[in-house]
Amino acid sequence: METPEPSFMQRHQWIRDTAGLLFFALAVLIGTLLINTFIFRSFNVEGPSMRETMHTGDRLIVDRIPVTWAQLQNKKYVPNRGQIIVFKNPLYSVGRSDEYIVKRVIAFAGERVVLKDGTYTVYNDRNPQGFNPDDANHGEPLSPTSGEFDGIVPDDTIFVSGDNRVGNNSLDSRNGLGYIPLYDIVGPVGVRIYPFTQIRTF
Repeated sequence: METPEPSFMQRHQWIRDTAGLLFFALAVLIGTLLINTFIFRSFNVEGPSMRETMHTGDRLIVDRIPVTWAQLQNKKYVPNRGQIIVFKNPLYSVGRSDEYIVKRVIAFAGERVVLKDGTYTVYNDRNPQGFNPDDANHGEPLSPTSGEFDGIVPDDTIFVSGDNRVGNNSLDSRNGLGYIPLYDIVGPVGVRIYPFTQIRTF
């Protein structure tokens, strides 16, 4: 009985191994892109704008699922007041390192934000007398908040502020960053995974 002649792939094992490796690398790349787009992304904190809540070098995991779910329903994602979010810097230009920024949500479209005597006050239909949006944040933002501001948040945007609001430690909606478009929001910060001694959820 004649022995069957080896196939091309059997005679060229290195081709099969290389193809397998390339397929694996492509699968990993596609999987990573899907995870980053729809499930979660990680970011490093840089600068003093969120002290003492966060510090330079902190590694954060941002939850993309609420944004993905809103998009699947053809809706705009709107975070909760007091949440810490990551969003694309509206002032970003090529070559800078601050393409994405982390801040805390203060107010929503249609609400009036007043900063006076070191404190934010937000006015809306449910609270015509105004309220302090930091009251539910467990004292994390440093006080007093520097500067003065009085404005109404435009449609499809939010008003954000860093937690380190003394002086010019945080560039945010009150002092030059402006209102943040909803479509620029990456998602809410879910957990800090580094430093390992300071792991926590938000």
